[in-house]
Amino acid sequence: MLEEILALVAPPACAVCGAGCELRRRMCDRCEVSLRRLPPVRSAVPGLDAVWSAAPYEGVARHLIGALKFGARVALAEEAAALIAGRAPPSLLDGAIVPVPPAPLRRRRRGFDPADGLATALAKRTGLSLVPCLARSQSPRQVGRHRAERLADPPRVRAVSPAPDRAVLVDDVTTTGATLAACAEALRDAGAARVAAVTLAASPRPREGVGGRGAAA
Repeated sequence: MLEEILALVAPPACAVCGAGCELRRRMCDRCEVSLRRLPPVRSAVPGLDAVWSAAPYEGVARHLIGALKFGARVALAEEAAALIAGRAPPSLLDGAIVPVPPAPLRRRRRGFDPADGLATALAKRTGLSLVPCLARSQSPRQVGRHRAERLADPPRVRAVSPAPDRAVLVDDVTTTGATLAACAEALRDAGAARVAAVTLAASPRPREGVGGRGAAA
């Protein structure tokens, strides 16, 4: 009842585009339709058996990630998890979900972590176990760095507890693959036999192909 009264004073708005939105909805119909029309993307990253993204990093997918990552719209993680769970190949979501860890300082500044929120929501939706077994040392921000710099100086990631035999890394965006590769290496060192990754979106890369353990583009 209180929500209905507040909606009369301040009508709900879509968290992605800002347009009017139905009560108890986080996204408007237009954004939801646009998001589901974007094609999934497969990428090749060293050390991973498969890398799959629900959409290219453009349009409404890019705005959704911006709202989740920089606008503290943590509740949008549930929308992103629903999209991934509904579109990902069933064989890919096999194992335990492992969130890609953030840099410590970044998490303290934001007060939340988008990848962790997305991984938690995806675990609840799929029924898979959530195993936050990775930690990341403070390192230069990946955002804004050139591709060559990211690949030459990847994040420093380590396992802080035993890794699951079959791990599904979860992050918001796949860019160069440097972070995913560092996480995969740490997981394999900790005992993982299979490592795959799912993300909400993938940035354009020189080469896109079927996910596998080939060289990153």
